Amino acid sequence: MTGRPTLEQVAERAGVSRATVSRVVNGSPTVTPAIRETVQRAIAELGYVPNQAARSLVTQRTDSIALILPESEFRVFSEDQAIPGFIRGVSQELEAADKQLVLMVGGSPSAHDRIERYALARHVDGVIIASMHGADPLPNSLHRMGIPVVCGGRPLGRSTVPYVEVDSVGGARLAVRHLLERGRTRIATVAGPQDMVAGIDRLAGYRRELQDSDRRSIVAVGDFTRESGAVAMRQLLADDPHLDAVFVASDLMAFGALTALREAGRRVPDDVALVGFDDVEQARYAEPPLTTVRQPIIGQGREMARQLLRLVAGEDIPSSVVLPTELVVRSSA
Repeated sequence: MTGRPTLEQVAERAGVSRATVSRVVNGSPTVTPAIRETVQRAIAELGYVPNQAARSLVTQRTDSIALILPESEFRVFSEDQAIPGFIRGVSQELEAADKQLVLMVGGSPSAHDRIERYALARHVDGVIIASMHGADPLPNSLHRMGIPVVCGGRPLGRSTVPYVEVDSVGGARLAVRHLLERGRTRIATVAGPQDMVAGIDRLAGYRRELQDSDRRSIVAVGDFTRESGAVAMRQLLADDPHLDAVFVASDLMAFGALTALREAGRRVPDDVALVGFDDVEQARYAEPPLTTVRQPIIGQGREMARQLLRLVAGEDIPSSVVLPTELVVRSSA
């Protein structure tokens, strides 16, 4: 046989109609197991590969899922060590389900419009949106158009889009409680950006734990980058030179804070104890190794992919899933 095997040739080899082969290829449940096995054997013997474009016309599925990261390329590919772990988790789950991952990056308004047009054109079966800023209209826009959507973290503002998030409030409380139990009395925080759920919740957890212990808040805000952590740490030292502990809302900002403390002649943890959030790989190799709140970065990606695949399949899913965090104690606190 020469050329690419056709549907008709598979049907002839299996002794069935072309329509029956098409139903097997497209996963129809109306085919009996015996006939399905015969057709699949013929497919294997001939080396038949379905035409994806034609199959999509029948199934109305592309077998592709978009992961949208409304961030700059610099943050996605150069700095933020949590994002690659999240992408890895999504990719693992989609690969296990034989689905294609389409990664879409862009924090600008033009990129946002391009991403929305692509999704609305039905080039993908569903969308995962992570790292959202503000009351991003994209999840609701896609949801209203009937496109399955799952968000990483609850959307800000009014929304019925399902989401998967980590317990940032509880994780922040664990960090501050640990510092209080170590006898620290002037505990500051480098909070994350206040247009992101993670930044808002980690600051809320910090404040709630301090209020319960009758301590005052000392706050500077960063943007989840290393440099912003260093700048915020210098601001905190200027605001309160006697602070003796800092909870930093991401490990990347904590690395910047370590640099600023070292430059200021403050020893960690002797003078200032430091706790981060994320537990990225580099945390254990910091100097000193970083005490941090571990969030299931890969696990969140996998869970979001699982929930979206269920939604694409027409199943009901919970409106929210909250994953636990835990404190990992190392030398910095």
